[in-house]
Order: sequence, then C-alpha cells, then structure tokens
Amino acid sequence: MAGTTPRGRGERRSAGELESEVLAALWATEEALSPAEIQEQLGGDLAYNTVHTILKRLYDKGLVLRDVGGRRGAYRPAKNAAEVTAEAMHQALDRGPDPIAALQQFVSGLTPQEEQALRDLLVEGP
Repeated sequence: MAGTTPRGRGERRSAGELESEVLAALWATEEALSPAEIQEQLGGDLAYNTVHTILKRLYDKGLVLRDVGGRRGAYRPAKNAAEVTAEAMHQALDRGPDPIAALQQFVSGLTPQEEQALRDLLVEGP
C-alpha cells in the first residue's frame, strides 16, 4: 500500500508496482475479475480509472485477457506467476553482455533449498 510523505501526501506507486499488484490479485483467484473487484482487493485506495488503465497496459503486453466468454469487462491472467517470472529472467539474461556471469551471480545468491531444487531440475528435467 502507498505510504505517506512528510507532508502527508500519499506516495505514488510505480506503474510496474501497480501492474504487479493487479496481477497478484488476478492470480489469487480462479475467477475473472472486473476493475471494481480488483480495486476492492487492492484496498480501494486506487481510483477505478487507475485500475482500468493498468489493466489496459497489462492487456496490451499480453499479460491479461478480457474474459469474452464470461462477464463483460472482467479480466484474467494470460500466464501464471511462474511463467511471467521465467520470462523476466530470460529477458534479463538476454539484455546483459555476459549471461553466464549473470547466472553465476544469480546462483550464488540462492538459498540451500533453491539450489537443491535447481540441481534436481537440471538432473531430472521439469
């Protein structure tokens, strides 16, 4: 949720942060949600128009789908959280000059449980 500045005004969340919050709300349910329902799930401190704008951005990026078979104006995620995270990781590796060094740095920061899961995946496959 937004904090407040010393002058008492709410801090603005970045578009990326808002997109993440909207996606999290959609991932938390099996149902398609309307902008008003998402607004309510996020605590109601965002204007309806802001939620609608974020949904349009997510739709344009291919991250949400309009629920054409159900209620008009409802949205659902196009991909699950793991797929979106994996795509972001691939994009980050593609941007850097040395993806192997980036992977080494990434792996060095894994918890023992994450490291074991990665080892298991590499040996057994997904």
